[in-house]
Amino acid sequence: MFLMMAEVIRLSRVAEAYPDSVFWAFLDFHQSHVPWVGCSLHDLIQPSFSFLVGVALPYSMASRASKNESVSMMWFHTIRRSLILIFLGIFLRSMHSEQTNFTFEDTLTQIGLGYPILFALGFASEKIQWGALGVILVGYAAVFAAYPLPGPDFDWSQTGTTADWEHNLKGFAAHWNKNTNAAWAFDRWFLNLFPREKTFEYNGGGYSTLSFIPTLGTMILGLIAGKWLKTATSSTLLLKRYLITAAVLLVLALVFHFTGLNPIVKRIWTPAWTLFSGACAFLLLSAFYFVVDVKENKSWFFPLIVIGTNSIAAYVIADGFGSFIRGSFKIHLGQHYDAVFGDGYASLVSGALILLTEWLILRWMYKKKIFIKI
Repeated sequence: MFLMMAEVIRLSRVAEAYPDSVFWAFLDFHQSHVPWVGCSLHDLIQPSFSFLVGVALPYSMASRASKNESVSMMWFHTIRRSLILIFLGIFLRSMHSEQTNFTFEDTLTQIGLGYPILFALGFASEKIQWGALGVILVGYAAVFAAYPLPGPDFDWSQTGTTADWEHNLKGFAAHWNKNTNAAWAFDRWFLNLFPREKTFEYNGGGYSTLSFIPTLGTMILGLIAGKWLKTATSSTLLLKRYLITAAVLLVLALVFHFTGLNPIVKRIWTPAWTLFSGACAFLLLSAFYFVVDVKENKSWFFPLIVIGTNSIAAYVIADGFGSFIRGSFKIHLGQHYDAVFGDGYASLVSGALILLTEWLILRWMYKKKIFIKI
């Protein structure tokens, strides 16, 4: 959540101002999504968020069960939460549009679409959960593999890319190229069922609605990790379990990627990406669990706890109010307040002030025990 909020710093502008700086180029890369294949730190935000939805579910279900809440009432809360996430995602993506922007590739809508299935799996055994993960990944890969590759007469203008785009994959892996795949074809039908200013042809980033299916796979990995965490009797054994799982997922992802069977692409959430990002999420959870819970260094992470305990509020504030705060600063502090260290660092100064303001709002909510929950 902090990394997502920190987008307001816009490191790309600093990197552009200092093109010879390896330091700023490195930071810019990790605050940007890779064009297609591969991974940056920024690419791990959404899978980490999705993974933690799964981690939290066993605790949420146990809490409701302890209050003698019926299964039917749990399902009511689940469906309501799912719909709120979907509609909130659509609302945030429509804030700067002339009409409602019906799009379903946003983090919140993706989680909302898969959440009821995740909840149902919360009642299942671990064996069934692993089985469901396998079915999802194999089935999703099969759909992409079955979709025909562009022929010699293919109209590339309807994809927003070209036949010679440098990031296009070759051979069997081409089934997962940008806007020529099964998920793209689905959206060309599905998204045009909704009112739009013009006919939907492609998503500029290559994102798609159907990515919620392998995203559900990421949440299932989180669900399994959450059950292990909740029932752990030894921190050492738990960490060992996490690290072994991360290693297995990572090896599988790399094998699929380098053999050309399935590339690691975040934008369409390929099965290999589910495995790769799942491995990273297990490693991150292991690291934080070791430092915070095992070594009892919780106080170090107070700034992050303030954000994490109000993640929905943080998401909405970061997504909808950054430009408003930036405009307010220009009104009250002057048009060039952010040029105090030179024009090259202007986005860094203004972004840092916006980020601090957003964090102070969340800190006030934390102190007042105001937590927005769905």
